[in-house]
Amino acid sequence: MSNIKADQVLDCKGDVCPMPILKTKKAMDTLSSGQVLQMMSTDPGSHNDLLSWCERTGNELLEKEEGSGVYTYYVKKK
Repeated sequence: MSNIKADQVLDCKGDVCPMPILKTKKAMDTLSSGQVLQMMSTDPGSHNDLLSWCERTGNELLEKEEGSGVYTYYVKKK
């Protein structure tokens, strides 16, 4: 369990590509610079998708956790 405090939580469990990334972008648009989004997904491809999206947008992937088929990501807005 991460010690990172999320400013917003986004549940994308059950969604498949490209929905987790589209929902992440929409949620990140509501955050201020420096705030953190916690996104949960069951899509195994979400890691590569999110990593690529962060590189393109300049947002920072702080941490990734995996357990019971759920991938949890902490993304800091640039």
